[in-house]
Amino acid sequence: MSTNHAVRQLAIAIYTVNRHAKTAPDNRHLYMLKKMSLDKLIRTGNAEKIGLHFVENPKFSKQHSTTLIRCDEFLFHTIPEKDDFTTLPHLGHQDQTSRNPQERMSLKIARDLLSKYLDYPKDASKEKPKVIPRKRIHQKKNAQSFRSSYLDG
Repeated sequence: MSTNHAVRQLAIAIYTVNRHAKTAPDNRHLYMLKKMSLDKLIRTGNAEKIGLHFVENPKFSKQHSTTLIRCDEFLFHTIPEKDDFTTLPHLGHQDQTSRNPQERMSLKIARDLLSKYLDYPKDASKEKPKVIPRKRIHQKKNAQSFRSSYLDG
């Protein structure tokens, strides 16, 4: 497999993971895979940071920026690092006409591909945190059930 094809497959996998993370109830693991993969692609020279963009819908009405990263034909946004503000140009608001190519890959294949690329153990992604049962607050001890004399006739 050529390096260009491998980088394109990784970009498609990141695109797939990112698309699913936006609607997932617990998206932390997916965003972590995206961030770690993009960081490694930048370190190896297969992706580059282009600049900073304003966030379209900021939380709590506080304007902030994201880092724009290009990998193959795909553009991704990540949380900026401290030195990004001094080394990258600010590009203003996002261009709404610019879109990533529409590619399809199953989430399972995308996660497996990125985990293999990162040398990340497969089983670690499937582990779920242990749920500790909550104590019942309103439970009465030794409570007898109420009998109505009305129903006895």
